[in-house]
Amino acid sequence: MQPWRTSSMGHLGGLFLLLVPLTCCHIWGAAGHSLPTCKEQLEFRCSDGSCILRQSVCDGHTDCEDGSDEHRCGHLRCQKDEFACRSRRCISPHLRCNGVDDCGDGSDEASCQNCTTPGSFSCGPSDTCLPRNKLCDGRTDCKDGRDESRQLCDLSPPCLQTSPTCTASEFQCGDGQCIRQTFRCDHSPDCSDGSDEVNCDQNECQVNNGGCSHRCVDLRMGFHCDCPDNMRLVGDSQCEEVDACLVSDVCDQLCVHMNGSLTCDCNHDYQMNQTTRECKAKGDKATLVFTSSKGIQWISTTGTEYRELAPHLPGPGPVATLASNRTLYWAWQGRGSVYRVSVDGRPQDSVLVLKVRGSVSGLAVDWIHQLLYWTSMESSSVSVGLLDGSAQRQLITGLDKPSAVAVDPLQGLLFWAQCGSSPKIERASLDGRDRMDLVTSSIRHPAALSLDMPRQLLYWVDQGMRSISRVNLEGRQRKTVVESNGYLDRPFGLAVFEGFVYWSEEVTRSICRANKHNGGDLQVLLSNITSPGGVVIIQPVLQPNGSSVCGHTRTVCEHECVVDLLSENPEFSCTQIPAISRTVPASTLSDPTFAGILSLIMFLSVLLVGMALWWWREEFRPSRSLTEQSFSLKESQDPLIIQGAHMDPNTCLVKETLLKLDLDGE
Repeated sequence: MQPWRTSSMGHLGGLFLLLVPLTCCHIWGAAGHSLPTCKEQLEFRCSDGSCILRQSVCDGHTDCEDGSDEHRCGHLRCQKDEFACRSRRCISPHLRCNGVDDCGDGSDEASCQNCTTPGSFSCGPSDTCLPRNKLCDGRTDCKDGRDESRQLCDLSPPCLQTSPTCTASEFQCGDGQCIRQTFRCDHSPDCSDGSDEVNCDQNECQVNNGGCSHRCVDLRMGFHCDCPDNMRLVGDSQCEEVDACLVSDVCDQLCVHMNGSLTCDCNHDYQMNQTTRECKAKGDKATLVFTSSKGIQWISTTGTEYRELAPHLPGPGPVATLASNRTLYWAWQGRGSVYRVSVDGRPQDSVLVLKVRGSVSGLAVDWIHQLLYWTSMESSSVSVGLLDGSAQRQLITGLDKPSAVAVDPLQGLLFWAQCGSSPKIERASLDGRDRMDLVTSSIRHPAALSLDMPRQLLYWVDQGMRSISRVNLEGRQRKTVVESNGYLDRPFGLAVFEGFVYWSEEVTRSICRANKHNGGDLQVLLSNITSPGGVVIIQPVLQPNGSSVCGHTRTVCEHECVVDLLSENPEFSCTQIPAISRTVPASTLSDPTFAGILSLIMFLSVLLVGMALWWWREEFRPSRSLTEQSFSLKESQDPLIIQGAHMDPNTCLVKETLLKLDLDGE
């Protein structure tokens, strides 16, 4: 063979060796970052194809990763159906006079009728003020219909219950309305059509036991439900066992009921204040972090200290934390991106962790298995992904406007809320199996969830009921602990720590706290916040180490519970030996283009192998079997997938680069 020919073939083979992985990685990366279609009139499409809220264009902050939202701002012209802010933003006219500074300079709220009543909504400069409960209720009250606009009701709805389905403990009126069974035949019409006072001479207990869980007692007019001894009646129809500790509700954490008296104690990570008998966390001082349109901010749990943590990361939205390394995970409300930032680092070090389908309405961190759970109203799902963003998948689908999520990895339990036509709170195992309803009645719009782990209680804040309630992890011992107090008109975030519940409130623009037992000792920790969002408390005791319940089998692993997100169903399994390292593919594709991409990769790989064989034959070198000369790519290392898991050797595994936020155009 001529030397030039040998050299030429060598260069050609080397070129293909370089070209195929680059082509594979480029295609894979492009498919793994497919972006949703931007919403017309509400969102702006960046030059790279991503979507941002239109009101973020030309606001002086770079929101597109390529900075295209701040280009040509000197020539910006709003469309005919948009309101032009003095800050050069363009917003929907329905956002004007809504009590929120959407322009960023207050120009959209200038010259508006001053609605001074807490929780009121302005219909416009020359129209009336409405109470919040008239928003998105299916009836047009504003002259221009803004109280029922799609922009208002789709993006920030008080998800009110429509077309209700009555429970066994409720009576369905002729017009479909649901009322309590005990309201039937009480000589006072409660249905608008009076159907609850018709046919009152029948024995209601003969029909579904009157909706009673235990005893139904028929009366001459109407009936009532009764319970056995040591049980109490809940919601007029259900009986549950009496928990003396939760009925008295005086212990912050551990409680022992013996011989008619109660003894309180604290978890080993806490110590009791001998004067107040409160349980105080040991170790680092707790900090409360919240999101707002002015960035991520930090205050002490007593409100005495305050500072801006990341003022260049705008956007109210849900937030979660990994306490072990003081890392925050947050999502901008209305967007499908999840970021992370170190509490002790620089805001410029924030990175994009995940691009997800739909916007993120709730976030929770599983600190044991290093997982991130989130809810999305658009995709009607609860999803799960690795904390490093290298893999993700939908876990529970077909939900009705899921709005919040919480996780207890030590018990192996996942909780979520939905606020659609049938609002409720559910739970499942961490792999999405064994679903169970926890709260289905007297609930309208659960906006946030938080766990009180020492007491094994789940708290939620309800925008529709304007209250904060709690229930045990089996759905019993329900109690409303904070009721409407002027600072619960539109709550957003929720956290529980020591003896208090903490929440953010959009109408009064404040961060508040109150006693977690009875709602007393209300404190406004911080006020005058522009669009406060999610809240989270950072303290190591809130994420204790320990053996977790592994998957739906409820097994406690001898060594470690590991997660495989790539199987048909997410698999939680115990390792037989102490795990040293595990592998995980850098990204997963659920997109229909996966088959085509894989075929192209396989074709290029076969072509490369064929050319290599031909080259060796031309060089008169001894041939080697494909079994001996295997072409493989080293799998990226991650501690959540068992090492040595079988992988397709033709699959190109590329660790997705975490994209740094381009902050302030730097």
